[in-house]
Amino acid sequence: KWDARDYGQDFDFSRPFFEQFAELQKVVPRMDMIVTHCENCDYAPYSVYAKNCYMSVSLVETEDTYYSYQTNSSRDCIDCGMCWDCELCYECLHSKKLFRCAFCQYCENSDELYFCQDCRGCSHCIGCKNLVNQKYHIFNKPVSPEEFEQAKQKLSGFNELKKIATEAHKLFAKLPQRAVHIFNCENATGNDLHDCKNVHHCFDAVNLEDCAYLYNIPIGAKDTHDAHYSPKAELVYDSMSTVNNYNTKFALHSWDNKNVTYADECFFSHNLFGCVGLKRQQYCIFNKQYSEKEYVELRDKIIQHMQKTQEWGEFFPIQFSIFAYNETIAQDYFPLTKEEILARSWQWRDEKELIAYNGPKIELPDNINDVEDSVCEQVLICKKSGKNYKIIPQELAFYRKMKLPTPRRCPEQRYRDRLALQNPRELWNSKCKKCGAEIQSTYKSDRQENIYCEKCYLKEVY
Repeated sequence: KWDARDYGQDFDFSRPFFEQFAELQKVVPRMDMIVTHCENCDYAPYSVYAKNCYMSVSLVETEDTYYSYQTNSSRDCIDCGMCWDCELCYECLHSKKLFRCAFCQYCENSDELYFCQDCRGCSHCIGCKNLVNQKYHIFNKPVSPEEFEQAKQKLSGFNELKKIATEAHKLFAKLPQRAVHIFNCENATGNDLHDCKNVHHCFDAVNLEDCAYLYNIPIGAKDTHDAHYSPKAELVYDSMSTVNNYNTKFALHSWDNKNVTYADECFFSHNLFGCVGLKRQQYCIFNKQYSEKEYVELRDKIIQHMQKTQEWGEFFPIQFSIFAYNETIAQDYFPLTKEEILARSWQWRDEKELIAYNGPKIELPDNINDVEDSVCEQVLICKKSGKNYKIIPQELAFYRKMKLPTPRRCPEQRYRDRLALQNPRELWNSKCKKCGAEIQSTYKSDRQENIYCEKCYLKEVY
Protein backbone atom coordinates (compact mmCIF):
# COMPACT_ATOMS: atom_id res chain seq x y z
CA LYS A 1 0.00 0.00 0.00
CA TRP A 2 3.05 2.29 -0.02
CA ASP A 3 4.72 3.91 -3.01
CA ALA A 4 8.50 3.59 -3.32
CA ARG A 5 8.53 6.78 -5.39
CA ASP A 6 8.03 8.67 -2.13
CA TYR A 7 11.73 8.00 -1.55
CA GLY A 8 12.78 9.39 -4.92
CA GLN A 9 15.89 11.57 -5.08
CA ASP A 10 17.78 13.61 -7.62
CA PHE A 11 21.02 12.22 -8.99
CA ASP A 12 24.11 14.11 -7.81
CA PHE A 13 26.66 14.32 -10.63
CA SER A 14 29.40 15.30 -8.20
CA ARG A 15 29.31 11.84 -6.55
CA PRO A 16 29.76 8.23 -7.68
CA PHE A 17 26.66 6.29 -8.76
CA PHE A 18 27.10 3.28 -6.46
CA GLU A 19 27.55 5.42 -3.38
CA GLN A 20 24.20 7.10 -4.01
CA PHE A 21 22.48 3.84 -4.88
CA ALA A 22 23.63 2.27 -1.60
CA GLU A 23 22.08 5.18 0.29
CA LEU A 24 18.78 4.64 -1.53
CA GLN A 25 18.86 0.93 -0.61
CA LYS A 26 19.08 1.82 3.07
CA VAL A 27 16.05 4.12 3.15
CA VAL A 28 13.54 2.30 0.94
CA PRO A 29 11.56 -0.34 2.91
CA ARG A 30 12.57 -3.89 2.05
CA MET A 31 10.53 -7.07 1.84
CA ASP A 32 11.08 -9.49 4.71
CA MET A 33 11.03 -12.32 2.18
CA ILE A 34 10.44 -12.59 -1.56
CA VAL A 35 7.69 -15.16 -2.19
CA THR A 36 4.76 -15.24 -4.58
CA HIS A 37 1.62 -17.36 -4.87
CA CYS A 38 2.58 -19.42 -1.81
CA GLU A 39 0.43 -20.85 0.97
CA ASN A 40 1.68 -21.60 4.49
CA CYS A 41 5.31 -21.01 3.53
CA ASP A 42 6.39 -18.44 6.12
CA TYR A 43 9.97 -19.73 6.09
CA ALA A 44 10.58 -20.45 2.39
CA PRO A 45 12.17 -17.40 0.68
CA TYR A 46 12.37 -17.05 -3.11
CA SER A 47 9.60 -19.61 -3.58
CA VAL A 48 6.80 -19.61 -6.14
CA TYR A 49 3.54 -21.60 -6.09
CA ALA A 50 4.62 -23.55 -3.01
CA LYS A 51 2.39 -24.93 -0.27
CA ASN A 52 3.08 -26.11 3.28
CA CYS A 53 6.86 -25.79 2.99
CA TYR A 54 9.23 -24.96 5.85
CA MET A 55 12.84 -23.82 6.20
CA SER A 56 13.49 -24.17 2.48
CA VAL A 57 14.78 -21.89 -0.27
CA SER A 58 13.88 -21.42 -3.95
CA LEU A 59 11.03 -23.88 -4.36
CA VAL A 60 8.78 -23.86 -7.42
CA GLU A 61 5.42 -25.69 -7.48
CA THR A 62 6.32 -27.79 -4.47
CA GLU A 63 4.30 -29.03 -1.48
CA ASP A 64 5.00 -30.38 2.00
CA THR A 65 8.76 -30.04 1.70
CA TYR A 66 11.21 -29.18 4.48
CA TYR A 67 14.87 -28.17 4.81
CA SER A 68 15.37 -28.28 1.04
CA TYR A 69 16.89 -26.09 -1.66
CA GLN A 70 15.62 -25.65 -5.23
CA THR A 71 13.45 -28.74 -5.15
CA ASN A 72 10.84 -28.09 -7.80
CA SER A 73 7.53 -29.69 -8.85
CA SER A 74 7.93 -32.05 -5.90
CA ARG A 75 6.12 -33.06 -2.74
CA ASP A 76 6.81 -34.73 0.60
CA CYS A 77 10.59 -34.24 0.49
CA ILE A 78 13.11 -33.45 3.23
CA ASP A 79 16.76 -32.39 2.98
CA CYS A 80 16.90 -32.37 -0.82
CA GLY A 81 18.67 -30.09 -3.27
CA MET A 82 18.43 -29.48 -7.01
CA CYS A 83 15.66 -32.04 -7.47
CA TRP A 84 12.73 -32.08 -9.89
CA ASP A 85 9.48 -34.07 -9.92
CA CYS A 86 10.31 -36.02 -6.79
CA GLU A 87 8.05 -37.46 -4.11
CA LEU A 88 8.85 -38.96 -0.73
CA CYS A 89 12.57 -38.30 -1.12
CA TYR A 90 15.16 -37.73 1.60
CA GLU A 91 18.72 -36.42 1.28
CA CYS A 92 18.66 -36.54 -2.53
CA LEU A 93 20.72 -34.29 -4.81
CA HIS A 94 20.62 -33.39 -8.51
CA SER A 95 17.91 -35.93 -9.30
CA LYS A 96 14.70 -36.10 -11.34
CA LYS A 97 11.48 -38.09 -11.15
CA LEU A 98 12.24 -40.15 -8.07
CA PHE A 99 9.73 -41.81 -5.77
CA ARG A 100 10.50 -43.02 -2.27
CA CYS A 101 14.27 -42.61 -2.50
CA ALA A 102 16.93 -41.62 0.05
CA PHE A 103 20.59 -40.59 -0.08
CA CYS A 104 20.73 -40.54 -3.89
CA GLN A 105 22.66 -38.38 -6.35
CA TYR A 106 22.18 -37.90 -10.09
CA CYS A 107 19.43 -40.52 -10.31
CA GLU A 108 16.41 -40.34 -12.59
CA ASN A 109 13.09 -42.07 -13.31
CA SER A 110 13.49 -44.47 -10.40
CA ASP A 111 11.82 -45.60 -7.19
CA GLU A 112 12.88 -47.27 -3.95
CA LEU A 113 16.58 -46.36 -4.26
CA TYR A 114 18.84 -45.93 -1.23
CA PHE A 115 22.45 -44.70 -1.37
CA CYS A 116 22.55 -44.79 -5.18
CA GLN A 117 24.39 -42.69 -7.75
CA ASP A 118 23.87 -42.28 -11.49
CA CYS A 119 21.07 -44.82 -11.72
CA ARG A 120 18.31 -44.49 -14.31
CA GLY A 121 15.07 -46.36 -14.70
CA CYS A 122 15.84 -48.48 -11.65
CA SER A 123 13.85 -49.70 -8.68
CA HIS A 124 14.53 -51.47 -5.36
CA CYS A 125 18.29 -50.90 -5.20
CA ILE A 126 20.67 -50.20 -2.32
CA GLY A 127 24.24 -48.91 -2.66
CA CYS A 128 24.30 -49.03 -6.46
CA LYS A 129 25.99 -46.91 -9.11
CA ASN A 130 25.77 -46.64 -12.91
CA LEU A 131 22.80 -49.00 -13.27
CA VAL A 132 20.22 -48.63 -16.05
CA ASN A 133 16.79 -50.27 -16.03
CA GLN A 134 17.62 -52.69 -13.23
CA LYS A 135 15.60 -54.03 -10.29
CA TYR A 136 16.54 -55.57 -6.96
CA HIS A 137 20.26 -54.89 -6.73
CA ILE A 138 22.46 -54.37 -3.67
CA PHE A 139 25.97 -53.00 -4.20
CA ASN A 140 25.50 -53.55 -7.96
CA LYS A 141 24.71 -57.27 -7.56
CA PRO A 142 21.28 -58.79 -8.25
CA VAL A 143 19.31 -60.06 -5.26
CA SER A 144 15.89 -61.57 -4.67
CA PRO A 145 12.98 -59.37 -3.55
CA GLU A 146 13.18 -61.06 -0.15
CA GLU A 147 16.89 -60.23 0.24
CA PHE A 148 16.19 -56.62 -0.71
CA GLU A 149 13.41 -56.30 1.88
CA GLN A 150 15.66 -57.74 4.59
CA ALA A 151 18.41 -55.24 3.73
CA LYS A 152 15.91 -52.37 3.53
CA GLN A 153 14.63 -53.09 7.05
CA LYS A 154 18.14 -52.42 8.39
CA LEU A 155 17.88 -48.82 7.13
CA SER A 156 15.51 -48.10 10.03
CA GLY A 157 18.48 -48.20 12.42
CA PHE A 158 20.91 -45.29 12.55
CA ASN A 159 24.06 -47.35 13.16
CA GLU A 160 23.24 -49.83 10.42
CA LEU A 161 22.48 -46.93 8.07
CA LYS A 162 25.99 -45.54 8.61
CA LYS A 163 27.55 -48.94 7.83
CA ILE A 164 25.66 -49.22 4.54
CA ALA A 165 26.65 -45.66 3.58
CA THR A 166 30.33 -46.40 4.21
CA GLU A 167 30.21 -49.60 2.18
CA ALA A 168 28.41 -47.89 -0.69
CA HIS A 169 30.95 -45.08 -0.98
CA LYS A 170 33.83 -47.59 -0.97
CA LEU A 171 32.21 -49.28 -3.96
CA PHE A 172 31.54 -46.00 -5.76
CA ALA A 173 35.23 -45.05 -5.58
CA LYS A 174 36.11 -48.09 -7.69
CA LEU A 175 33.51 -47.61 -10.43
CA PRO A 176 33.62 -45.31 -13.49
CA GLN A 177 32.55 -41.73 -12.83
CA ARG A 178 31.06 -39.42 -15.43
CA ALA A 179 33.29 -36.41 -16.13
CA VAL A 180 30.23 -34.16 -16.21
CA HIS A 181 26.46 -34.65 -16.06
CA ILE A 182 25.13 -33.22 -19.33
CA PHE A 183 21.99 -34.71 -20.89
CA ASN A 184 20.26 -34.03 -24.20
CA CYS A 185 22.43 -30.98 -24.84
CA GLU A 186 24.15 -29.56 -27.91
CA ASN A 187 27.39 -27.58 -27.73
CA ALA A 188 27.30 -27.27 -23.93
CA THR A 189 29.96 -27.03 -21.22
CA GLY A 190 29.41 -27.07 -17.48
CA ASN A 191 27.67 -29.59 -15.23
CA ASP A 192 24.19 -30.80 -14.34
CA LEU A 193 22.69 -29.49 -17.59
CA HIS A 194 19.51 -30.75 -19.26
CA ASP A 195 18.06 -29.87 -22.68
CA CYS A 196 20.45 -27.00 -23.44
CA LYS A 197 21.89 -25.60 -26.65
CA ASN A 198 24.92 -23.37 -27.17
CA VAL A 199 25.83 -22.80 -23.52
CA HIS A 200 29.22 -22.16 -21.98
CA HIS A 201 30.29 -22.77 -18.38
CA CYS A 202 26.78 -23.16 -16.95
CA PHE A 203 25.78 -25.22 -13.92
CA ASP A 204 22.56 -26.67 -12.49
CA ALA A 205 20.29 -25.54 -15.30
CA VAL A 206 17.65 -26.71 -17.77
CA ASN A 207 16.43 -25.44 -21.15
CA LEU A 208 19.13 -22.86 -21.80
CA GLU A 209 19.85 -21.47 -25.24
CA ASP A 210 22.75 -19.19 -26.20
CA CYS A 211 23.82 -18.56 -22.58
CA ALA A 212 27.06 -18.38 -20.62
CA TYR A 213 28.11 -18.34 -16.96
CA LEU A 214 24.70 -19.14 -15.48
CA TYR A 215 23.94 -20.94 -12.21
CA ASN A 216 20.71 -22.38 -10.82
CA ILE A 217 18.24 -21.91 -13.67
CA PRO A 218 15.33 -24.30 -12.98
CA ILE A 219 12.98 -23.37 -15.83
CA GLY A 220 15.03 -21.99 -18.73
CA ALA A 221 16.67 -18.86 -20.12
CA LYS A 222 17.73 -17.45 -23.48
CA ASP A 223 20.50 -15.06 -24.55
CA THR A 224 21.54 -14.51 -20.93
CA HIS A 225 25.03 -14.14 -19.46
CA ASP A 226 26.49 -13.96 -15.95
CA ALA A 227 23.35 -14.62 -13.93
CA HIS A 228 22.23 -16.60 -10.91
CA TYR A 229 18.67 -17.87 -10.47
CA SER A 230 17.16 -16.12 -13.48
CA PRO A 231 14.54 -18.51 -14.89
CA LYS A 232 12.48 -17.34 -17.86
CA ALA A 233 15.09 -14.67 -18.50
CA GLU A 234 15.91 -13.28 -21.92
CA LEU A 235 18.63 -10.75 -22.68
CA VAL A 236 19.62 -10.55 -19.02
CA TYR A 237 23.19 -9.70 -18.03
CA ASP A 238 25.13 -9.74 -14.76
CA SER A 239 22.10 -10.13 -12.50
CA MET A 240 20.83 -12.25 -9.63
CA SER A 241 17.30 -13.51 -8.91
CA THR A 242 15.75 -11.90 -11.97
CA VAL A 243 12.77 -14.11 -12.77
CA ASN A 244 10.92 -13.56 -16.06
CA ASN A 245 12.93 -10.48 -16.99
CA TYR A 246 13.63 -9.11 -20.45
CA ASN A 247 16.51 -6.81 -21.41
CA THR A 248 17.76 -6.41 -17.86
CA LYS A 249 21.25 -5.49 -16.68
CA PHE A 250 22.73 -5.38 -13.17
CA ALA A 251 19.63 -6.25 -11.17
CA LEU A 252 19.00 -7.90 -7.81
CA HIS A 253 15.87 -9.75 -6.67
CA SER A 254 13.74 -8.12 -9.37
CA TRP A 255 11.02 -10.14 -11.10
CA ASP A 256 8.79 -9.63 -14.15
CA ASN A 257 10.52 -6.52 -15.48
CA LYS A 258 11.51 -5.17 -18.88
CA ASN A 259 14.25 -2.69 -19.85
CA VAL A 260 15.61 -2.34 -16.32
CA THR A 261 19.17 -1.38 -15.39
CA TYR A 262 20.65 -1.26 -11.87
CA ALA A 263 17.61 -2.26 -9.84
CA ASP A 264 16.93 -3.92 -6.50
CA GLU A 265 13.59 -5.50 -5.48
CA CYS A 266 11.62 -4.02 -8.38
CA PHE A 267 8.62 -5.88 -9.78
CA PHE A 268 6.31 -5.72 -12.82
CA SER A 269 8.00 -2.55 -14.08
CA HIS A 270 9.81 -1.34 -17.17
CA ASN A 271 12.25 1.41 -18.09
CA LEU A 272 13.86 1.87 -14.69
CA PHE A 273 17.39 3.00 -13.92
CA GLY A 274 18.95 2.91 -10.45
CA CYS A 275 15.73 2.09 -8.59
CA VAL A 276 14.84 0.23 -5.39
CA GLY A 277 11.52 -1.29 -4.32
CA LEU A 278 9.32 -0.08 -7.20
CA LYS A 279 6.20 -1.99 -8.20
CA ARG A 280 4.33 -1.55 -11.49
CA GLN A 281 6.14 1.68 -12.43
CA GLN A 282 7.91 3.03 -15.48
CA TYR A 283 10.35 5.78 -16.45
CA CYS A 284 11.88 6.22 -12.99
CA ILE A 285 15.47 7.07 -12.03
CA PHE A 286 16.51 6.78 -8.40
CA ASN A 287 12.81 6.22 -7.63
CA LYS A 288 11.86 9.61 -9.06
CA GLN A 289 9.21 9.82 -11.78
CA TYR A 290 10.04 11.32 -15.19
CA SER A 291 8.41 11.58 -18.59
CA GLU A 292 9.70 9.21 -21.26
CA LYS A 293 11.79 11.96 -22.88
CA GLU A 294 13.20 13.18 -19.56
CA TYR A 295 13.98 9.59 -18.57
CA VAL A 296 15.99 8.83 -21.71
CA GLU A 297 17.97 12.10 -21.54
CA LEU A 298 18.83 11.76 -17.84
CA ARG A 299 19.63 8.03 -18.12
CA ASP A 300 22.10 8.65 -20.95
CA LYS A 301 23.68 11.50 -19.02
CA ILE A 302 24.13 9.31 -15.91
CA ILE A 303 25.68 6.54 -18.04
CA GLN A 304 28.22 9.06 -19.38
CA HIS A 305 28.97 10.09 -15.80
CA MET A 306 29.43 6.43 -14.80
CA GLN A 307 31.80 5.90 -17.71
CA LYS A 308 33.98 8.71 -16.37
CA THR A 309 33.92 7.24 -12.82
CA GLN A 310 34.58 3.77 -14.31
CA GLU A 311 31.37 2.40 -12.76
CA TRP A 312 29.37 1.75 -15.92
CA GLY A 313 29.11 -1.93 -16.79
CA GLU A 314 30.15 -3.11 -13.32
CA PHE A 315 28.01 -5.04 -10.87
CA PHE A 316 27.24 -3.61 -7.42
CA PRO A 317 30.47 -3.47 -5.37
CA ILE A 318 30.69 -5.98 -2.53
CA GLN A 319 31.53 -3.13 -0.14
CA PHE A 320 27.94 -1.90 -0.49
CA SER A 321 26.30 -5.29 0.01
CA ILE A 322 23.42 -5.26 2.48
CA PHE A 323 24.62 -8.68 3.68
CA ALA A 324 27.97 -9.70 5.10
CA TYR A 325 29.97 -12.07 2.88
CA ASN A 326 29.68 -14.98 5.31
CA GLU A 327 25.88 -14.58 5.45
CA THR A 328 25.52 -15.39 1.75
CA ILE A 329 25.90 -18.53 -0.35
CA ALA A 330 29.14 -17.05 -1.69
CA GLN A 331 30.64 -18.40 1.53
CA ASP A 332 29.23 -21.85 0.66
CA TYR A 333 30.87 -22.07 -2.75
CA PHE A 334 33.89 -19.78 -2.27
CA PRO A 335 34.65 -19.98 1.48
CA LEU A 336 36.97 -17.39 3.02
CA THR A 337 38.18 -16.90 6.57
CA LYS A 338 37.23 -13.87 8.61
CA GLU A 339 40.75 -12.51 8.18
CA GLU A 340 40.63 -12.92 4.39
CA ILE A 341 37.26 -11.19 4.17
CA LEU A 342 38.24 -8.24 6.37
CA ALA A 343 41.53 -7.85 4.48
CA ARG A 344 39.45 -7.18 1.36
CA SER A 345 37.44 -4.53 3.27
CA TRP A 346 34.33 -6.66 2.94
CA GLN A 347 31.76 -7.23 5.67
CA TRP A 348 31.89 -10.09 8.17
CA ARG A 349 29.18 -10.80 10.70
CA ASP A 350 29.88 -12.93 13.75
CA GLU A 351 27.29 -15.51 14.66
CA LYS A 352 25.32 -14.94 17.80
CA GLU A 353 26.81 -16.80 20.70
CA LEU A 354 25.09 -20.11 21.35
CA ILE A 355 22.73 -19.98 24.28
CA ALA A 356 23.72 -22.67 26.71
CA TYR A 357 21.03 -25.32 26.94
CA ASN A 358 20.68 -26.61 30.49
CA GLY A 359 17.93 -29.14 29.90
CA PRO A 360 18.35 -32.90 29.68
CA LYS A 361 20.48 -34.29 26.88
CA ILE A 362 18.29 -36.47 24.70
CA GLU A 363 19.71 -39.63 23.16
CA LEU A 364 17.59 -40.58 20.19
CA PRO A 365 16.69 -44.27 19.82
CA ASP A 366 18.69 -46.11 17.17
CA ASN A 367 15.57 -47.35 15.37
CA ILE A 368 12.74 -45.15 14.10
CA ASN A 369 10.24 -47.69 15.45
CA ASP A 370 11.30 -46.78 18.99
CA VAL A 371 10.93 -42.99 18.59
CA GLU A 372 7.94 -41.60 20.48
CA ASP A 373 5.77 -38.59 19.60
CA SER A 374 7.26 -36.69 22.55
CA VAL A 375 10.50 -36.23 20.60
CA CYS A 376 8.83 -33.25 18.88
CA GLU A 377 8.67 -31.46 22.24
CA GLN A 378 12.32 -32.03 23.07
CA VAL A 379 15.39 -29.91 22.37
CA LEU A 380 18.08 -31.90 20.57
CA ILE A 381 21.77 -31.10 20.24
CA CYS A 382 23.58 -31.47 16.92
CA LYS A 383 26.28 -34.13 17.16
CA LYS A 384 28.69 -32.06 15.06
CA SER A 385 28.00 -28.34 15.55
CA GLY A 386 26.53 -28.46 19.05
CA LYS A 387 23.59 -26.29 17.95
CA ASN A 388 20.11 -26.91 19.26
CA TYR A 389 17.41 -28.18 16.91
CA LYS A 390 14.00 -29.79 16.98
CA ILE A 391 12.07 -32.34 14.98
CA ILE A 392 8.70 -31.06 13.82
CA PRO A 393 5.65 -33.40 13.73
CA GLN A 394 5.49 -33.46 9.91
CA GLU A 395 9.14 -34.48 9.85
CA LEU A 396 8.63 -37.33 12.30
CA ALA A 397 5.66 -38.60 10.28
CA PHE A 398 7.89 -38.59 7.17
CA TYR A 399 10.65 -40.64 8.85
CA ARG A 400 8.11 -43.16 10.05
CA LYS A 401 6.57 -43.47 6.61
CA MET A 402 9.99 -43.88 4.99
CA LYS A 403 11.21 -46.12 7.86
CA LEU A 404 14.35 -44.00 8.28
CA PRO A 405 16.02 -43.00 11.58
CA THR A 406 15.73 -39.47 12.93
CA PRO A 407 18.75 -37.26 12.11
CA ARG A 408 21.48 -36.64 14.67
CA ARG A 409 22.53 -33.34 13.09
CA CYS A 410 20.73 -30.01 12.90
CA PRO A 411 19.26 -28.85 9.55
CA GLU A 412 22.07 -26.36 8.93
CA GLN A 413 24.73 -29.03 9.43
CA ARG A 414 22.86 -31.41 7.16
CA TYR A 415 22.94 -28.69 4.50
CA ARG A 416 26.71 -28.35 5.01
CA ASP A 417 27.09 -32.11 4.65
CA ARG A 418 25.24 -32.04 1.32
CA LEU A 419 27.44 -29.20 0.09
CA ALA A 420 30.49 -31.35 0.81
CA LEU A 421 29.10 -34.04 -1.52
CA GLN A 422 28.94 -31.65 -4.48
CA ASN A 423 31.81 -30.80 -6.76
CA PRO A 424 32.81 -27.15 -7.26
CA ARG A 425 31.18 -25.17 -10.03
CA GLU A 426 34.41 -25.22 -11.94
CA LEU A 427 35.87 -27.17 -14.83
CA TRP A 428 39.39 -28.57 -15.03
CA ASN A 429 41.22 -30.05 -18.00
CA SER A 430 41.83 -33.73 -17.45
CA LYS A 431 42.16 -37.06 -19.26
CA CYS A 432 39.81 -40.00 -19.48
CA LYS A 433 41.08 -42.84 -17.28
CA LYS A 434 39.91 -45.32 -19.92
CA CYS A 435 41.03 -43.98 -23.31
CA GLY A 436 43.24 -41.01 -22.36
CA ALA A 437 41.15 -38.49 -24.31
CA GLU A 438 41.30 -34.84 -23.27
CA ILE A 439 38.20 -33.93 -21.26
CA GLN A 440 36.82 -31.23 -19.02
CA SER A 441 35.56 -32.30 -15.64
CA THR A 442 34.38 -30.96 -12.29
CA TYR A 443 37.00 -33.29 -10.78
CA LYS A 444 40.57 -32.03 -10.46
CA SER A 445 43.13 -34.18 -12.24
CA ASP A 446 44.73 -35.22 -8.95
CA ARG A 447 41.48 -36.78 -7.67
CA GLN A 448 41.41 -40.56 -7.26
CA GLU A 449 38.06 -41.21 -8.96
CA ASN A 450 37.97 -43.11 -12.26
CA ILE A 451 36.82 -40.23 -14.44
CA TYR A 452 35.61 -41.36 -17.88
CA CYS A 453 34.76 -39.37 -20.98
CA GLU A 454 31.13 -39.62 -22.05
CA LYS A 455 31.86 -42.13 -24.81
CA CYS A 456 33.76 -44.52 -22.55
CA TYR A 457 31.26 -44.08 -19.72
CA LEU A 458 28.27 -44.96 -21.89
CA LYS A 459 30.11 -47.94 -23.38
CA GLU A 460 30.89 -49.21 -19.88
CA VAL A 461 27.38 -48.69 -18.49
CA TYR A 462 25.29 -49.76 -21.47
